[in-house]
Amino acid sequence: MRRPRLSISRRTFVQRCATLAAATGLPHWFVERELSAAEPRRSPPGPNDRPGIALVGCGGMGRGDTQNASRFGDVVAVCDVDEGHVEAAAKQFTRDGKTPARSRDFRRVMEQKDVHVVITGTPDHWHTLVNLAAVQAGKDVYGEKPLTLTIDEGRRLVRAVRTHRAVLQTGSQQRSDNRFRLACELVRNGRLGRLQQVTVFLPAGLRAGPFPTAPVPAGLDWDTYLGQAPKVEYVKERCHTTFRYWLDYSGGTLTDWGAHHNDIARWAIGQDGPVAVEGQALAEPVPGGYTAISEYEITFTWTGGVRHVVKSTRDDNIFGGVVNKNGQRNGLRFEGTNGWLWVTRGDIEASDDALLTTPLPADAVRLPSSSDHMANFFACVRSRQDPVAHVEIGHRSASVCHLAVIALRLGGRRLEWDPTQEQFIGDGAAAANAHVAREMRKPYDYDFVR
Repeated sequence: MRRPRLSISRRTFVQRCATLAAATGLPHWFVERELSAAEPRRSPPGPNDRPGIALVGCGGMGRGDTQNASRFGDVVAVCDVDEGHVEAAAKQFTRDGKTPARSRDFRRVMEQKDVHVVITGTPDHWHTLVNLAAVQAGKDVYGEKPLTLTIDEGRRLVRAVRTHRAVLQTGSQQRSDNRFRLACELVRNGRLGRLQQVTVFLPAGLRAGPFPTAPVPAGLDWDTYLGQAPKVEYVKERCHTTFRYWLDYSGGTLTDWGAHHNDIARWAIGQDGPVAVEGQALAEPVPGGYTAISEYEITFTWTGGVRHVVKSTRDDNIFGGVVNKNGQRNGLRFEGTNGWLWVTRGDIEASDDALLTTPLPADAVRLPSSSDHMANFFACVRSRQDPVAHVEIGHRSASVCHLAVIALRLGGRRLEWDPTQEQFIGDGAAAANAHVAREMRKPYDYDFVR
């Protein structure tokens, strides 16, 4: 009786593979390999296995991440410098009559014994100090991308995570998307022949201004919101969603969407970082308005001669002859001596279908596998292993974005970069290295979390 049961099981498996392949657009061989390697489902954890979660930075992204994380733990604390955000988060995560503790100072959150995991959803210029405080307090961290504001911050955070043996997952969720991993595995295994160029298409940023000052809204601690950034009067466009278009707090779309797609470019290339960067601004900021360059073209050079071009775009048809059929204005195109691949969220295409449909050999390079970014993080909180987007990955991929921003701030000139020493070398090195770190306004420097 066992043989018929095995036959039915195999037929069901094949049917499932075919269904998933048709639904996702992924090649059948890749779907079959992934399902065959999948870990068996485990029983859900009991109440004592659910870690306590704290959210620092209760805007839309932070609350979205925390809602996702609440599958695996209990939200016990919420923190933000905006009282309205704190109250919205407390209401959202009240369960069975239990309301999370509210705070406006994340350092108090780190003192809570029932907090085991911190989700950092603040604007970029606060990421590092919150993450440092968390790991120093013995917490694990899910940190939104880009992981840092500067390259120096990344180096400090890597040391702290490793010293305190914390688990940190960068919120670069495309590392847990099968399409992006498939594209990177195909590139790594020479499916395109010799890789010649990676082109990253990013949405153009906002170019507007000048903006008027205004009274600080009730319930907002504006000085703490500014943190390490220079003290300025309140401007509505500097706060919350549009913070990312100001160099005081972020790097525009180069560090926003760029943190996603340049991470995938680096994953496919398989190196720590490029050896040179140059570029040009295609639109200058409006005086008194957003300060991050909104339109640009950047060229990185990697060891081995691979060109990595980053372009802003306002056109849905973003490269000749191949339309992003999902209407997105971002994605990656890999070009090699044997053809090209295009990948974005929800879509993967190739110059020849055989590039996708032909299975990789059994001894092919395999990249770390995850199909659920938050689940991967909480699994690693338990196992104490590195997650799929651990701290070095977050730092190195953010550094690629920071290099582009630095090149634009210095007029786009070609700059040589030593990815091992993590410093600029050659002509222009002194001016460029001055941007590897930023002056931090007191008291919001590293002493703030010691």
